[in-house]
Amino acid sequence: MAYETLLYELDGPILTVTLNRPERLNAYNSTMGAELEDAFRRADADDDVRAIIVTGAGRGFCAGADISSGSGAFDARAPGSTAFATAERPRGSGSGFVGAIFECRKPSIAAINGAAVGVGLTMTLPMDIRIAAEGARFGFVFARRGLVPEAGSAWFLPKLVGLAQALRWCLSGEMIDARAAQAGGLVSEVTAPEALIERARTIAGSIAENTAPVAVALTRQLLWRFAGAPDPSELLKIDGRLSMELGSGPDVREGVGAFLEKRPPHFPGKVSADMPKLYPWWQG
Repeated sequence: MAYETLLYELDGPILTVTLNRPERLNAYNSTMGAELEDAFRRADADDDVRAIIVTGAGRGFCAGADISSGSGAFDARAPGSTAFATAERPRGSGSGFVGAIFECRKPSIAAINGAAVGVGLTMTLPMDIRIAAEGARFGFVFARRGLVPEAGSAWFLPKLVGLAQALRWCLSGEMIDARAAQAGGLVSEVTAPEALIERARTIAGSIAENTAPVAVALTRQLLWRFAGAPDPSELLKIDGRLSMELGSGPDVREGVGAFLEKRPPHFPGKVSADMPKLYPWWQG
């Protein structure tokens, strides 16, 4: 699929998805939403992809929704609306790009190279790791536009930074810098701008070289889905069964063998064919 708003570049096991509307600071529109969904579902089905980096072209990551059409940009009934999907501009299928990122069996890293505002910030929340360049700025600005946080961010953000911090940022709508985002737990690292992508590739490469694809796919779902559980009782019903099934499989034999033999692992399992019978347990 050729994309209008994204670049999709696979280099070895690392896929880089670049938001590519630099003339508008990569402002989001419904086409970008549909293409993000497609890109993540495409990566999910491709066993050659082990990790995904998402970044922005030019000097911004994503300046939020494209409001170039004026005050009607968020009115889905208006012909000039660009921010939301409509019958003429479908977002994609099902849960859209948020669901595609959240359900993806490959880990994702947001390499935030500049301004990330509104949906340009909330789109990173279902991703697993966020790092930022010095000079990047962040804003959950919805209340300042008369809107509410979208893209599932009222669920994701408190999981990542805690309720108190989420409330502070969302109720004020204020812009924060990269160091404040790091202090608040939104990003895990801040790098020099010229080092950002290389650092993201280092993180992605470590995952690709040292971990089993099936184990990573299961681990990210266990952490996301049980982090807010009131107690571990339901998790204990799942993780033990998964461990028993994986424990008799070739990935564990390879992982233990590589450790004992002091060599890099070569895990045979593929997410396209070798997920455990219990997966996806939340649908059963």
